[in-house]
Amino acid sequence: MLKLENVNTYYGNSHILFDLSMEIPKGKIVSMLGRNGMGKTTIMRSIVGLTPPSDGTITFKGEKISGLEPHRISHKGIGYVPQGRGIFASLSVKENLTVGARGQKKENAWNLDRVYDFFPILKEREDFAANLLSGGEQQMLAVGRALMTNPDLLIMDEPSEGLAPMVIKQIGEVIMALKDQLTVFLAEQNFNMALSVSDYIYIVSRGSVVHQCTPDELRHDEETKEKWLGV
Repeated sequence: MLKLENVNTYYGNSHILFDLSMEIPKGKIVSMLGRNGMGKTTIMRSIVGLTPPSDGTITFKGEKISGLEPHRISHKGIGYVPQGRGIFASLSVKENLTVGARGQKKENAWNLDRVYDFFPILKEREDFAANLLSGGEQQMLAVGRALMTNPDLLIMDEPSEGLAPMVIKQIGEVIMALKDQLTVFLAEQNFNMALSVSDYIYIVSRGSVVHQCTPDELRHDEETKEKWLGV
């Protein structure tokens, strides 16, 4: 569904991604692991066009998207849940969900009713200002807002960041529940959650893929865990 080939991305004169290549198959959950500051967020920003690559190619469903403006990439069918959630704090829960909604006429579309069925707490809080929600509720809102764009691929940057262990477990269950409905690509610091939800793992260090494997392979690979993840 998504393919990155020899992608190089810069921030000003700083070279961040180095000839990076990876593939995200349709209907799978793929996680990207790595220490802080190793380029994971830049990879996601490169995909959605917020930090366009200087060279290399990114294709989505066989179509080149690198070089397109972010809103055009989004309309191709990519939903993005940024690190820090990026909710509109002064808008209500319902307004956050509906402000960017599209594709509502599709069969089995993600609409308000379907998102509320998936996240009942958001229905209870629909008139609350988003900044009054707990951290876990804000993360659910960020996911719900992305789903309201009816994406084929959902990209999530550090969905467990700053959350309590019980809430992390809930977010993991949400990701697993989405697996039968769309493709998921996430960057994650929580090693155990990433292994529990993923079909495949990429490890990134200093802007390059340094290892890739299945979760079971990584679970038993002490050398790789210690060298690249400090686990």
